[in-house]
Amino acid sequence: TYLKLRPDRVAMQDATAQMAVLQFMSSGLPKTRVPTTIHCDHLIEAYQGGPKDLAKAKTTNQEVYDFLASAGQKYGMGFWKPGSGIIHQIIFENYAFPGGLMIGTDSHTPNAGGLGMLAIGVGGADAVDVMAGLPWELKAPKVIGVNLTGKLNGWSSAKDVILKVAGILTVSGGTDAIVEYFGEGVESMSCTGMGTICNMGAEIGATTSFFPYNQRMAEFLESTGRADIAQTANHYKDFLKADAGAHYDQIINIDLNTLEPHVNGPFTPDLATPISQLAEAVKKNGWPDEIKVGLIGSCTNSSYEDMQRSASIAKQALDKGVKSKAGFMVTPGSEQIRATIARDGQMETLGAIGGEVLANACGPCIGQWKRTDVEKGQRNSIVSSYNRNFARRNDGNEATHAFVTSPEIVTALSIAGRLSFNPLKDTLVDKDGKPFRFEPPSGDSLPSRGFDAGEDTYQAPAEDGSGVTVKIAASSDRLQELKAFTAWDGKNYEDLQVLIKAKGKCTTDHISMAGPWLKYRGHLDNISNNLLIGATNAENGKANTVKNQFTGEFGAVPDVARQYKQKGVGWVVIGDENYGEGSSREHAALEPRHLGGKAIITKSFARIHETNLKKQGMLPLTFVNKADYEKISGDDRVSILGLDTFAPGSQITLRVHKGQGNVDIPLKHTFNEGQIQWFKKGSALNAIKEEILSGARA
Repeated sequence: TYLKLRPDRVAMQDATAQMAVLQFMSSGLPKTRVPTTIHCDHLIEAYQGGPKDLAKAKTTNQEVYDFLASAGQKYGMGFWKPGSGIIHQIIFENYAFPGGLMIGTDSHTPNAGGLGMLAIGVGGADAVDVMAGLPWELKAPKVIGVNLTGKLNGWSSAKDVILKVAGILTVSGGTDAIVEYFGEGVESMSCTGMGTICNMGAEIGATTSFFPYNQRMAEFLESTGRADIAQTANHYKDFLKADAGAHYDQIINIDLNTLEPHVNGPFTPDLATPISQLAEAVKKNGWPDEIKVGLIGSCTNSSYEDMQRSASIAKQALDKGVKSKAGFMVTPGSEQIRATIARDGQMETLGAIGGEVLANACGPCIGQWKRTDVEKGQRNSIVSSYNRNFARRNDGNEATHAFVTSPEIVTALSIAGRLSFNPLKDTLVDKDGKPFRFEPPSGDSLPSRGFDAGEDTYQAPAEDGSGVTVKIAASSDRLQELKAFTAWDGKNYEDLQVLIKAKGKCTTDHISMAGPWLKYRGHLDNISNNLLIGATNAENGKANTVKNQFTGEFGAVPDVARQYKQKGVGWVVIGDENYGEGSSREHAALEPRHLGGKAIITKSFARIHETNLKKQGMLPLTFVNKADYEKISGDDRVSILGLDTFAPGSQITLRVHKGQGNVDIPLKHTFNEGQIQWFKKGSALNAIKEEILSGARA
């Protein structure tokens, strides 16, 4: 069942906003029809520290910022300038409210669930639907309940709840489900701690996660200048929690009294290891024990409480004359957090152990890190309080073993300099050669003197934007106006080439890498040069090396795709399980469409990516029998039959043309009637424009 919903607002970060805004511009509408904001957080590279990195970003990305700022002015979108902070922290501090429904063009949008809001990550085309005033479509989710009993204590934190849940459900266990937390244990968590849990729910594939309204939320709303919202929520609180006897499709029970700190990774966020077993796991698996860099902050863990608990560990080390053995980096989640921890002293304490304060931005969490302490290919370990740790995710180095944990555990491990250190029981040596053990971290969930807002970095839209010109330079290599994709010709797809048979994990990072490629997010042709360069070719076990079936030569995936397109040959990708997990980036769907792709055929899809492919007129199809994945090679040519009778629930046949004859493989799809129209018209945007034009004529 598909739901037609009306979200209360839309939020977009600057990397995904570029393409979303370009799509909205082509709709022909004069103004967004729901409140919408743009947040500049993704394009700031961590290298020389916050002030210098921010200044460089403003220069390097000026044309993109000018484009987004002018588009915001014209089309009625609020614009948060670079340096404001990370989108999810800004939403939490300013816009999230209990009982609301919002979408955001970032997979960690569910962060707002910590304030009792249903917040869902989507692709840019979905955002365009909502901005255009059209209903937003969502496959009706299941509901997974997580019953929290007991109380957080000692070293355990809200982060450990989601790290444990990730270990239970894995990276795909939450797909097409909302995760709802309940039980007495909820009361022992801060509002921002609940946000942490909901934020990282993206790593289990959940549609979203959220908590019932409670007093901790009211306190946070009051502390951020929204006492009126707290008062209204208090009046309607019985509607902002689960009904008695509510049904859950699955229930997970977690006892907070006995919950251990967890460290998850490397290379996947669902490999969960309790801290008491980490040293053994390091030895058994041969993971590099020395920690090169510890990183705290990010949209997942950069609250006042997070910084204060980390600073309490740092203070203990300083009292013993000890500093961090590992490199140590601190990312404030927002200008408000930066200003407040600067005023209250946590920033000074974290700096005193060797911490470098980065800009209020995503930074290393999304690969925006000009790392110089190790060579590419050098095996090393890093620990962070981030949410995602796929290979190459943080620094572009596939040999980096990235582990995610709570910020206080990151701080303790960084001071010790090794993964095998257990801060709950192991000792370090102070400046006098005497052993000491850390006391558990401590800290207030909210600042006793209130928040310091810091620098004002918000630009409100113009009341009348009709006279505003959106800034796009004709010669730009970073911004490119979109051309409509061609409509389906009404025929079955015949004689397509398999571009690549991807093996194993293939996230949106593998399909469309971030890091240095972020600069091209507004230029579809240029960013398409990173298509699938991180995917592993099942034929040779290598990344970004596929055989051109016309020349017999091996080349980069995007180069071969362009060569097929130039010859007028369509192509398909064959994928493994949970294809497209990770970030919401719709470029992972736009790029294959732009370079001539017709279908992506996999064992299973991640929710957002499957929808993104549909939106761009691609065919996301899955094997009826997953074992049929083995019947196809990267050298095959295929036909997709049954499109002439394409309907909800219909079967599609993949005919594989082998030298010894044809092999027919049954495929299934999840298209509904409206989505089939997207395919037939060439894209959802084409369908939207047609609908708007027909409405205008009427």
